[in-house]
Amino acid sequence: MHTSISQATPHTGVSYLKAIGMSALRDTLTSRSHSPDFAYARGDYLRSRVMVIGVIFLTLVPFWSLIDWAVLPPETLWPALLGRLGMLGALIAAVFLARHSRLRLDWARLSCGLLLATPAVFYALVLTTLPGGGTSLIGYSFIPYMLVAMLAIFPFTLLESAVLGAALIGLEAYALHTEGVLISASGLQAIWLLAALLVIAMTANYFQLGLMLRLYREATHDPLTGLLNRGAVIRAVESHTARERVPQMALLMMDLDHFKRINDHYGHASGDDVLRDFAGILRRSLRPSDLCARYGGEEFVAILLDADPSTAIEIAENIRRNAAAARPHSAAGEPLNYTVSIGVAAFQPGERFEQVAVRADDGLYEAKKSSRNCVVGV
Repeated sequence: MHTSISQATPHTGVSYLKAIGMSALRDTLTSRSHSPDFAYARGDYLRSRVMVIGVIFLTLVPFWSLIDWAVLPPETLWPALLGRLGMLGALIAAVFLARHSRLRLDWARLSCGLLLATPAVFYALVLTTLPGGGTSLIGYSFIPYMLVAMLAIFPFTLLESAVLGAALIGLEAYALHTEGVLISASGLQAIWLLAALLVIAMTANYFQLGLMLRLYREATHDPLTGLLNRGAVIRAVESHTARERVPQMALLMMDLDHFKRINDHYGHASGDDVLRDFAGILRRSLRPSDLCARYGGEEFVAILLDADPSTAIEIAENIRRNAAAARPHSAAGEPLNYTVSIGVAAFQPGERFEQVAVRADDGLYEAKKSSRNCVVGV
């Protein structure tokens, strides 16, 4: 018996670590598996970094212009200064977009793209318009290296960094081609250096985004059920209601009936099993666009997006039926039957979460007072 345990434990540990590694890689490779709430949280990180880096760039542009004025020949001075002026305007636009992009994910992404594209476009214009190419002009040749290193500052996914980095490596390859040194020891060394910087930046992205996801889940998710917690679902609703076009929404307030009896009769571990079982029912019963959270104790909420009152009642009834039909078991193998009462309220124009929650809670109270195991719309 001892031998079998010692052999199984390492295998289980390796499998567990492998599962964690694959999950972390999937979460950091693309944003496809990210929840809408985390997408907005990542947008806020992008927004704050764009504002900081944008201000730094805006401070440096005048100094670069003074260097251009001092060292460039007259025939290249004015095109370079006009390019700097265009860069200044684009950076101002990036900072402006970032400053006003709160709860607007598309603006946050646009501001980040504009911040990174501005120096790259300027460098490309230098290569194609100024005599001698950009690498012969002071203050220009470092731009691709700077931008590749900057990728590590932002919480990009690995795919986003790979695409941006490949574009910058291609830009540098074109610069080396204009100088006629691409297929040479110095040219290949420059490409190799950029590729190495890109790998370092992507490694930083992996750890940064992975850390963000872990901290986000700990701060916004209930550890027992894995659902959103109360604060996270309220913030998610506020992000939706702050949009110019607010989708039709409904709120379900749910409470497990006689939950205290389950804890008293079967123990708190069995009560936890019931909570986890009901959380699984919510995940299976709600649509991908909907939100659900553990509101506190045995109370849960769900936010239904693009749902009219009749659709909300139908979804609530489906949840109620699934809960009544569920048969989780206690540690002793006894069936843990439970039911749920649900109050339903639709969002009215201009209403905040707290106002709708009060009305849904009134419906829940009526459901509890009447017969339990029922749905009441208000």
